[in-house]
Amino acid sequence: MNSSWWLYILDCDGRFYTGVTTDTDRRLAEHRAGGSRSARFTRGARRIGLCYRVELEDRGEALRAEARLRKLRRAEKQLIVREQPDAPALRHRLDMA
Repeated sequence: MNSSWWLYILDCDGRFYTGVTTDTDRRLAEHRAGGSRSARFTRGARRIGLCYRVELEDRGEALRAEARLRKLRRAEKQLIVREQPDAPALRHRLDMA
């Protein structure tokens, strides 16, 4: 079975958290639950919202995009959240094209 991999950005009380998953709904619920399946970064947040997600080709591409996205400055991440680029546009923006 070929599952989809998603890169996502959460807004956690005004701070950005970036991750990858095969199921964004499940992963968001885990982050909001705050238990052992959530990320340490998101556990103390009072408000967690999904503000961007994009489907990528496979796990490797999703992990590479996540690593590059994490290195961006906040203003660049805000621009991605505002513009909601599709996968080809995100690849180009992250120099992965």
